[in-house]
Amino acid sequence: MRSPVNCPAEGCFDNAAGSRQQTVMKILIPCEPGLQERRVAMLPSQLARLKQLTGGTISVQSGAGQPLGLSDRDYQEAGAEVSDQEEQLWRQADLVLSIGPWRSEQATPLNWLRSGACLIGLLDPWSQTDSLDRLAAQGVSALSLELIPRISRAQAMDVLSSQASIIGYRSVLLGATALGRYLPMLTTAAGTIPPAKVLVLGAGVAGLQAIATARRLGAVVSAFDVRKTAGEEVQSLGAKFIDVDLSESAEASGGYAKQLNEDSMARLRAGLLPHLQQADLIVTTAQVPGKPAPCLISAEMVAQLQPGTVIVDAAAERGGNCELTCAGREVDIDGVKVLGPTAIAAGLPHDASFLFGRNLLALLPLLCHEGELRLPLDDEIIAGCCVVTAGERRFPPQPKPLPVPEAV
Repeated sequence: MRSPVNCPAEGCFDNAAGSRQQTVMKILIPCEPGLQERRVAMLPSQLARLKQLTGGTISVQSGAGQPLGLSDRDYQEAGAEVSDQEEQLWRQADLVLSIGPWRSEQATPLNWLRSGACLIGLLDPWSQTDSLDRLAAQGVSALSLELIPRISRAQAMDVLSSQASIIGYRSVLLGATALGRYLPMLTTAAGTIPPAKVLVLGAGVAGLQAIATARRLGAVVSAFDVRKTAGEEVQSLGAKFIDVDLSESAEASGGYAKQLNEDSMARLRAGLLPHLQQADLIVTTAQVPGKPAPCLISAEMVAQLQPGTVIVDAAAERGGNCELTCAGREVDIDGVKVLGPTAIAAGLPHDASFLFGRNLLALLPLLCHEGELRLPLDDEIIAGCCVVTAGERRFPPQPKPLPVPEAV
């Protein structure tokens, strides 16, 4: 029986049975890899919409919702089939909806995917090239949600933004817990406590949410971003924007920042140091897609901060914005705490899963047509995030050949 993936327009039929019986797409929501991952790709409340969009049967691996307090029965009552036969579920699936990424040491389930199946999730294609090669060799298609273009039509599908908002929110809460003082100003009978000063480095989605959260908690907030255009957004949230004169433009396509040269990085660190020394809590969120996180705070700069300062490095998993960050650990350098939290979005699993599921439900109408799954590579959204298709690896994208000049 042929897979519903990339089937012809007239439908999928079981010719061996001698009847024109249309196949039903089989969708799998698996348990996620990694001990810290507490999210799930779809909540029970979203399964009705998933079935409406795909027309398929939905299978959920037993225990998939357990880290966020959801039972197998919750999924069964929502119409899903629940099974603990992991290998069988993966081998039968036409479409796997997962958060990921499936790193090499956790990627055994990828070996069970059959030719024609499709995997959708945060696949980290920059570092997980072996997994992409494996999927291509098996004839599996894959969409990596990190690569969805930042265009208006794709806003509802933007997984990075929905998860980054949670990262910014939780980073401030983690910092407030580690800080030995109040964030807001308090006037009491015993005296007045001044508000804490919070500095946010990076004003993307995570940074803006960190600014908004710190402001709601009553702190005095300032922020920096290498993109000058971020200044208005920072100020609209009631924070002060720090402008550092760099030797080059830091704007990249799609609204992202790009890597800076060494001269610009030296200027940046020198310009930031006076502001770092005045801050009580520093939240760093700066990242460059596909690259190690830029080091904005050197060890020498940390040595010049006031004891009691707290740094929350939300980019710890990508190497960190602080030279002294240790991913997954809290270190103390002469009274300065440097926190390197990992899997930050997974720390708010219910809302993170809800938003992830909504992003998927916005994407699937581009892929599902009358019960079949197709990859319309002429659509810029699908072309942008499709990393493997029909046995061919598409990431990194190959440069288009230059036109051959006509003979004179």
